[in-house]
Amino acid sequence: MSLLPETLDPWPAPHASSPVDLVVDLPGSKSLTNRALILAALADGPSVVRKALRSRDTLLMAAALRSLGAHVDTEGPDWHVTPAAFSGQAKDGERAVDCGLAGTVMRFVPPVAALAPGSTSFDGDPHMRNRPVGEMLTALRALGVRVEDGDRGGLPFEVHGTGRVRGGRVVLDASASSQFVSALLLVGARFDEGVEVVHQGAPVPSLPHIDMTVQLLRQHGVQVDDSVPDRWAVAPGPIRARDHLVEPDLSNAAPFLALAAVSQGRVVVRDWPRATTQAGAAMAQILERMGCEVGFVEEGLAVTGPARLRGIDEDLHDVGELTPAVAALCALAETPSRLTGIAHIRGHETDRLTALATEINGLGGRVTELPDGIEIHPSPLRPGIFHTYADHRMAHAGVILAAAVEGVEVEDIATTSKTFPDFASVWSGLWAARV
Repeated sequence: MSLLPETLDPWPAPHASSPVDLVVDLPGSKSLTNRALILAALADGPSVVRKALRSRDTLLMAAALRSLGAHVDTEGPDWHVTPAAFSGQAKDGERAVDCGLAGTVMRFVPPVAALAPGSTSFDGDPHMRNRPVGEMLTALRALGVRVEDGDRGGLPFEVHGTGRVRGGRVVLDASASSQFVSALLLVGARFDEGVEVVHQGAPVPSLPHIDMTVQLLRQHGVQVDDSVPDRWAVAPGPIRARDHLVEPDLSNAAPFLALAAVSQGRVVVRDWPRATTQAGAAMAQILERMGCEVGFVEEGLAVTGPARLRGIDEDLHDVGELTPAVAALCALAETPSRLTGIAHIRGHETDRLTALATEINGLGGRVTELPDGIEIHPSPLRPGIFHTYADHRMAHAGVILAAAVEGVEVEDIATTSKTFPDFASVWSGLWAARV
């Protein structure tokens, strides 16, 4: 197949009429790239983010950091960063940050902006105005930062920096997003008193992402105390410059590994790390529970699909980003599934629970929404259009279903550029490689 989304929408995603046998190379992790860029912009000297992901989210992060005074060279595969001096060159009202649909930009950059003299306005795509950020803005105010948000608790808002932030202890509810915690930890060493973040509320989702933040901070020489549950303390001090090699994005691996599962074939994701803090690594264990054979080979991680997919009962609280791909597989399984612990993904790019139920049911599936998840019962699927709601993870679900069900078309496949440039070309290329 050669028709790409620029010329056809909805896109007739390829159908796997026989088992695949593929080795796949993936772009770098968005989560690691954007965290590494933040730390590089705050470090005590220049550094390089090697094999950085080039996507809409990461380019928006680079642009935001440039507006705050850092030099970020994104020309090649290795991005060179010279830190921001925050020496007061910018005048009040001159800076505007476009968050697009990037939660990491909307949540990670405001604490950095608080260190830059002058004001920084934040806005993004229309749907971003529905995504939660108010709890983090309230936390910034508690730490001595002036923030104006029109009492909306979301975009648009404005951060007024003075060149320094007092810091100290702050209590917040991070049950809507672990990024509220990571945002403060990433910058906390540059606050006068450091930062102590205490979570009070329902369990924090996606804890592996906070573990990723803590690990990167320690690699930069920052002292982090995470010995007490729901409490993280960062000591004030320098952030040492350090180069980073970005791992492949394991969440973006989900549709490729799922392709092995639905085609009864074999897919190897090259350079899969043996140890990682990426939440996407959990896809391997989920596929095993669904009946796949999973193991490391010389090139990376190999998944071989079973004759029949089993349904699962899975708490995805810590790996909610995998829900769309897992839900698509469950819709193709021979036994029922129940996916829970994921109420928080109603506040992502779209309400993913409602979107998944609507789109899978629209193809003949049987999905019931729960307060914190979905139940999926076996039902024959039929051709139709799978809508993505400008959500890259929903597009992943769509291509998985299309691989198993001939005649499924995916609307707005180009939304995958958020974290995976040229996804449609790469996905189509898998079929071309088999000819």
